[in-house]
Amino acid sequence: MHVLNLGILAHVDAGKTSLTERLLHTVGVIDEVGSVDDGNTQTDSLALERQRGITIKSAVVSFPLDGVTVNLIDTPGHPDFIAEVERVLGVLDGVVLVVSAVEGVQAQTRVLMRTLRRLRIPTLLFVNKIDRRGARYEGMLPTVAERLTAAIVPMGTVTGAGTSDARFTPGLAPVALDVLADHDDGLLSAYVEGTVTGDLLHAALAAQTRQALVHPVYGGSALTGAGVDALLAGIRDLLPAAGGDPGGPVSGTVFKVERGPAGEKVAYARMFSGTLRVRDRVPFGDAGAEGKVTAISVFDRGTQVARDAVGAGRIARLWGLTDIRIGDAVGRPRKAYEHFFAPPTLETVVVPGPGVDNRALHLALTQLAEQDPLIGLRYDEVRQEISVSLYGEVQKEVVQSTLADEYGLDVGFRETTPLCIERPVGRGEAVEFNKKDPNPFLATVGLRVEPAPVGSGVGFRLEVELGSMPYAFFKAVEDTVRTTLAQGLNGWQVTDCTVTMTHSGYSPRQSHAHQGFDKSMSSTGADFRGLTPLVLIEALRRAGTRVHEPMHRFRIEAPVDTLGALLPVLASLTAVPHTTETRGDTCLLEGSVPAARVHELEQRLPGLTRGEGELESTFDHYAPVTHGTVPQRPRTDHNPLNRKEYLLNVTRRTGG
Repeated sequence: MHVLNLGILAHVDAGKTSLTERLLHTVGVIDEVGSVDDGNTQTDSLALERQRGITIKSAVVSFPLDGVTVNLIDTPGHPDFIAEVERVLGVLDGVVLVVSAVEGVQAQTRVLMRTLRRLRIPTLLFVNKIDRRGARYEGMLPTVAERLTAAIVPMGTVTGAGTSDARFTPGLAPVALDVLADHDDGLLSAYVEGTVTGDLLHAALAAQTRQALVHPVYGGSALTGAGVDALLAGIRDLLPAAGGDPGGPVSGTVFKVERGPAGEKVAYARMFSGTLRVRDRVPFGDAGAEGKVTAISVFDRGTQVARDAVGAGRIARLWGLTDIRIGDAVGRPRKAYEHFFAPPTLETVVVPGPGVDNRALHLALTQLAEQDPLIGLRYDEVRQEISVSLYGEVQKEVVQSTLADEYGLDVGFRETTPLCIERPVGRGEAVEFNKKDPNPFLATVGLRVEPAPVGSGVGFRLEVELGSMPYAFFKAVEDTVRTTLAQGLNGWQVTDCTVTMTHSGYSPRQSHAHQGFDKSMSSTGADFRGLTPLVLIEALRRAGTRVHEPMHRFRIEAPVDTLGALLPVLASLTAVPHTTETRGDTCLLEGSVPAARVHELEQRLPGLTRGEGELESTFDHYAPVTHGTVPQRPRTDHNPLNRKEYLLNVTRRTGG
C-alpha cells in the first residue's frame, strides 16, 4: 500500500482542524464530525487547545484512501506557533493549504505559501467556508493568484456561495490549459495543433502538481462537506506517494517529541529509508548517541497500532531513545535540519508564583523545551531567573497555562522584550601566553575577531599549525569561542563574525625519574576552556560591537480615509512606511517596525481602522539600535568582562 504524508496548513481560523474532521468522516474513520467550538475534535487533544479553539501542537491521524494510506498532520495556524509548522514541513510529501472564502488570503497564508513554494512541496489549495455569508470563490481566485501564486488551476466552480446550499462542481476551467502549457512544451504543441485530450491534460496536471509547478484550487465547506470528495480525489490522484527503500539503510527524522503517561520520552519520526525494528540499537543525533528502540507504533485508520517494525515512507512513534531531540536523524544522517522560518525575536523572564520551587520550574521548562526547542531556555544562576524566547504574546499565555495545568506551577512573566543580537564593528586581537603573567592557565591562546557578512553566523579559523598541539585543545578553544559568543559586550548573542586563532601553545607532560608524569605541570582542556573567554572578550572589546534589534516587515491594508489616523500611530511606534498605495477605497502600506512594537500595533489597528484593517507582519532583518539607550542583557556566565570576578569563579584564584 502506498503512503502519503500530508500536511494541513492555514492561517488561524481558516478551518484546518474542521477540514481534518470532515476528511476523517468522509472516509469512514469517525462516525461523527467533531467541532472546534465544542472541543471534541480528533487532533486537538490538549485541554488548552479545546479551551481556546486553536491548534497548538501538530497532531497525526491516518486514514485509507483507495489503496493509499494517508498520514494527515494537522498543524497550528497561529503565527506564534510557526516553529511547530516548521518541524513538520521537512517530513511531508504534500500539503493542503486552506484559505477562507470569507476572510480571504490572510497574513499567515502568504508566509506559508512563500515557504511551500521555496521548498517545492506539492500543494493543493482549498477555499473553505463557501457556505458562510460573504463567501466568494470565483471572485477570490484573482486575489489568490496575486497574493499567493499565479500558477493556480481552478478545479471546478461554486454555486450558491454564501448560503447553506453552496456546492462545488468539479471540472477543469479553460484557463487550466494555458497554465499547464507554460511548463510543458509537448502540451503546448498539442494545444497549437488542436490535439489536446482530457487524458493528456490530466496527466500534465498530475505531473506538474507533483513537481510543485502548479497548484490546483478546490472550493468547499468543512462544515457541510461540500467539495470534500473532489479534494480527496485530488489528494489521491495529484499528490506524490512517499518514496524510500525499505531495504536500504535506516534513516529517519524526528519532528516531534512528547512525554508519555509515565513521563517517558516518545519521538515522532518520518522514515525515509530502511526498516526500523523493536530492539534495534540505532544511532541518532549529531553527538554519536545511540539507543535501543523498545516499542513502535504507527498510525492506522484514526488510531495508533503497535508494530514490530516500521519501514520507509511511514510515520511512527518510537520509545526507548531517551536523549533524542527534535530535528535529530535516526540512523544514517540526512541533510542538516533546516530552519524555514525566522527565529523567535522576543524574550521574557518567567516569574515563579508563591510557593513555586525554582528547581521544579526549571525541570518543567526543560521538558517543554524538548517539545519546542526554540523557546530557548536561559538560566541566570546569580539572579535565579529563567528566560524563554517567544514568537508572541499568545505563546506566552500557552506556556503559562501549560505550566499550571500539566505541572501545577503558577507563574507570571516580566514584560516581553526584543531579543537583540550584537555584531562586531571592527577588528580586534588579543593574546595571552602560557606561564606569563597575568595568565594563570597553562595555555597560550591568541584570537582575532572581525566582521563577517550578514547572515553568515560565526566562523572559526586557524592561523596556526593544526599539529602544533593536541587536537582536543583546538576543539576546546573552538567550542568555548562559540559558547562565549552567546553573550557579547552588552550580553546579547554575537553573530556574523569570524574568529581566527592566531597563537597557540601548551605544556606537555614532563617525565621525572622515579615519579612518572607530573600532571600538575601539563596542560588540560580545562586550561584552554578557562583562558579562551578572557582572550575572546578582550579581542571583542577592541573590535567593538553594535547592538541590533529585530525588525519586522509589515503590510497593512486599511480604508483610505483612516490613513490620517494611522500614520501618526505608526510614527509613535517607530514604524517606518516605505511605500503607500491607494486602490480605490483601500490603502496599502508596507514598511518596517521593531519586533517589540508589533503586538501593540496589532492591538491598536482595529480601533484605528473601524475593524477593517489587516496586518501582515514577519521578521525581516536586524537593524542597529539608534534610539534611546543601548539595550543591555544581564549576563548568566562567569563574566569574563570582569577579570577578577571571572577568575574567582573559574579558578578561585585572582591571577592578578
